[in-house]
Amino acid sequence: MEAKRFLQGIGSDVVADFVKNRSILSFEEYLNLFLQEPRRQARNAAQYLRDALDYFGVEQVPHPSGKIRRFRLFDAAANDGGIRVAGQEGVQNAFYRALSNFTRAGRINKLILLHGPNGSAKSTIVDALKRGIEHYSRLPVGSLYKINWVFPSEKLVKGSIGFSDRLAPHGELASYAHLDIENIEVRLSCEMKDHPLFLVPREQRRRLVEQSVKNAEGAPRDDFVISDYLLEGELCHKCRRIYTALLGVNGGDFLKVLRHVQVERFYISRRYQVGTVTVEPQMSVDAAYHQVTADRSQMNLPAALHNTVMYEPHGALVSGNRGLIEYSDLLKRPLEAFKYLLGTSETGEVPMEHFILQLDEVLIASSNEKHLGAFKELPDFASFKGRIELIRVPYLRRYRIEREVYDAQITPVTVGKHIAPHATEVAAMWAVLTRLKKPIPDRYQGELRDVIDHLSPLEKLHLYDEGTAPDRLNLSQAKELKKHLVDVYEESDAYPNYEGRTGASAREIKTALLNAAQNPNFKCLHALAVFEELEALCKDKSIYEFLQQEVVDAYHDHEEFVRAAENEYLDRVDDEVRESMGLISEQQYRELFERYLQHVSHWLKGERMLNRMTGEMERPDEGRMVEMESIVMPKGEDSGEFRRGLIAHIGAHKLDHPDVEMDYARIFPDLFRRLRGHFFEERKRVLRKNKENILKYLSDERSSLSAKEAAQVESTLKAMVTKYRYCENCAKDAIVFLMRKRYVD
Repeated sequence: MEAKRFLQGIGSDVVADFVKNRSILSFEEYLNLFLQEPRRQARNAAQYLRDALDYFGVEQVPHPSGKIRRFRLFDAAANDGGIRVAGQEGVQNAFYRALSNFTRAGRINKLILLHGPNGSAKSTIVDALKRGIEHYSRLPVGSLYKINWVFPSEKLVKGSIGFSDRLAPHGELASYAHLDIENIEVRLSCEMKDHPLFLVPREQRRRLVEQSVKNAEGAPRDDFVISDYLLEGELCHKCRRIYTALLGVNGGDFLKVLRHVQVERFYISRRYQVGTVTVEPQMSVDAAYHQVTADRSQMNLPAALHNTVMYEPHGALVSGNRGLIEYSDLLKRPLEAFKYLLGTSETGEVPMEHFILQLDEVLIASSNEKHLGAFKELPDFASFKGRIELIRVPYLRRYRIEREVYDAQITPVTVGKHIAPHATEVAAMWAVLTRLKKPIPDRYQGELRDVIDHLSPLEKLHLYDEGTAPDRLNLSQAKELKKHLVDVYEESDAYPNYEGRTGASAREIKTALLNAAQNPNFKCLHALAVFEELEALCKDKSIYEFLQQEVVDAYHDHEEFVRAAENEYLDRVDDEVRESMGLISEQQYRELFERYLQHVSHWLKGERMLNRMTGEMERPDEGRMVEMESIVMPKGEDSGEFRRGLIAHIGAHKLDHPDVEMDYARIFPDLFRRLRGHFFEERKRVLRKNKENILKYLSDERSSLSAKEAAQVESTLKAMVTKYRYCENCAKDAIVFLMRKRYVD
């Protein structure tokens, strides 16, 4: 490949993209663009963010309250492969509602404050938003434009402000916008990224915008409200001075002023702080300015501006204009340092010494609960209360969603070794268990009250994550508990000490996982190493405040949670080893259960059924049904009620999911657990022998195995590697642990 040809190819592509993206326009060209897509070009920052969320789309995902809307902007694919926000769909919807309120009001009149415990993903949510709008701004539907002022060199002008008509394209107004760089003496940018339509006088602008928006075809939404920013906004101080000076020199000729206007497309950029900025806790106000004519040689400015005093604003508020600004840990700053936000959040203006900054940006702040609680005690909170939109960001309470956080960050690359199955899962389980609160039984009636009162942390964990009721409950109790799942999940939302406010943070668990990866006793990042780290963490009660909580009916018993996670791990390893041995497959469980349901269905209808062996129509086999019920039915339950409850539950599921294929293992996970457990007890001796053979095969005793036994072990290990992603090292560690805990007489 030749360097010259390579660079020429890149040059051609860049030019093509530049033209295609309409990066530089004259004002007339921009006005034509506005008339073609007025609603898109008339958006303020809140409308822009809401459109970005809409553009990437939504999906319905499972949630303890049912299905909930998730915005795809918070997935890695939508925010340019950056990050994915695990869970927090409630926060996403609350943020979208706040933006919708701003758009309906026509103004951004509140500061959005994300509050929650440390490490609950507040910054991650905002980072995903910034990445999302950065990606969106590079798309045709996300185009944003600002103005520059262009002054040509002397060879193209007559006197100091004349114009050569030969530069005007046929049929268009004269413009310096497309001059080559060598023909431009000075190009002044607008730091505030003023909307190009601010050049149109206010009354004419209002008529133009209202009529254009009203007559727009193919409008994306019918509830479009023209913002106050566009209708009432004015040019910034510097641009107004330039505009006034040019208007005076040209005898009030508006069209001659527009010659000097260059409309430029700009892109949201986190790195270069364009349209999005993060402000860390600091003492100063987030905007300032300096005098242009004091910093630059007056010889470089046009004569018309030599006697004009201009100021350029700068700072976070300026850089974030037309987009999003984040105040990280806002309440860690002294109150006086952000009191200006009282007016700014309501009016969108910041008074400076010589002028007023007019802003169009969504203000988002974050705070932990301690600082918010202290802030509420201050007398000034009453003034802020009506200008703040509070959105709670709790810790996650579903361990499979929590696991997504660790799986994204704890990888073979980051830890430098293989990650054994369930290592991040058990960490996620323990983390969520530390966050759960004992439910309040007095809020429930009848038999449910007693069920709620005896709901253990582990049972609550599975209820939230999988919607499964404890095995100890009968069908009617389980049904009633699931019916009130939303009430259980949301019962503490109105309390200051809500569920998800305290517990282990994802940051602390990530540190524990990284430490476990360095355990010299394991060649992989193993769940057993994670348990050791969690046990060590439980001893640091002076460091971790959540460990100081009083144990209440097994809740907040963090050391016991390690053992609970350990038992869950043993269940999974046991199932995987059994499945890998091929003694009985999951499909066989399903077939056995389906045959039972066939008999129950015919029994309930009072119908005979075909005996496939004899070809005769016979009554349902009562003996077969009783045999199955002795395994899966809770003790003390009436078999008739149990059968009717099963069929009713299946019918309800079909009504709720008409297009979904029936999966009885997912519909009745508790019954399938009992079925697997029964098989385990019956075949315990065979299982122990097979697992002992595996250990021999992985040790120096391999030669003691027969060829048949060795072949069976190899088949089992192959299944564990291909299906469950074990390696020989972590498989051996897992089986040794399993044998010691479960298979010792």
